[in-house]
Amino acid sequence: MAQSNPYLLACDNPSALLELLRANPGIASSQDEHGYSLLHAAASYGHVDLLRALVQEFHVDVNLLDEDGETCLFVAETTKIARCLVEDLGVDYNKTNDEGFKAYEKMEADDEFPQVVAYLREVAGVPAAAAADPSAGPLNAPPPIPGNMQVNIGTMSEEEASAGETEVDPEFKRRIDELAAREDFHSEATQEQLRALVMDAITGSSFETADRETRRRKE
Repeated sequence: MAQSNPYLLACDNPSALLELLRANPGIASSQDEHGYSLLHAAASYGHVDLLRALVQEFHVDVNLLDEDGETCLFVAETTKIARCLVEDLGVDYNKTNDEGFKAYEKMEADDEFPQVVAYLREVAGVPAAAAADPSAGPLNAPPPIPGNMQVNIGTMSEEEASAGETEVDPEFKRRIDELAAREDFHSEATQEQLRALVMDAITGSSFETADRETRRRKE
């Protein structure tokens, strides 16, 4: 009969795992290819009794490290587990991982388990991180205005807002009106004239100049 996977038992059936360990105590300190141990599993899934048994009954080193140099305290998700590890089992709460972070520092960096962070800071005698002061203003506030400059803030009138806008050429409007009034407005020929008129407007042709040149040629 195949032996049950101890890591799966540590996840959802700690009682069955304890029975397995008592029959095979040698696997209590086993680690997978990533250094993940039954201690890490018990801490992560919140099994206090299993944690105690692993350390006190099966004598597993509570400071056993995984491949990232992290003890099981780094995966504690509740203050109950953290207290058990620190106060009852003697885990090194000042241990840093391979990146130089302590357990609470890594949790803070990942924005996880704030209650565990607060507890571990208290144990380590490290004050809580200072909250941002709302009166200090935005982090990226613009620099102060130089003393020789003045800024006036007010409302803008409709005339001011529209100042500088290009008015519709009256000649263009007249020609559009003439085309729109024609009975054959929807005919291909008239639509072609309309397209040509619009293209002239887009390219900036001057209707007044064109009219003058036409009159000169006729004269």
